Amino acid sequence: MPIIKSAVKRMRQTAKRRERNVGIKKDIKGAVKAFVAEPSAKSLSKAQSELDKAVKKGLIKKNTAARRKSSLAAAAKKAGVKLA
Repeated sequence: MPIIKSAVKRMRQTAKRRERNVGIKKDIKGAVKAFVAEPSAKSLSKAQSELDKAVKKGLIKKNTAARRKSSLAAAAKKAGVKLA
């Protein structure tokens, strides 16, 4: 355990950030799993939205999200999902 005041604060901040980041990543994984389990336009939109939110919050890089979204779109096309 840190003794220095600033180190204690850093530890609190790190724990809070980690909790938030893990939550966002779980949301992404859940949305992608839901899409894979039952491909639909709605679940595709939800998964892409979660990826965009993660980029906005700086959790994943823009190109990583673009790659994952492209992969989801390809899977949707292969599954014959009608997009609006």
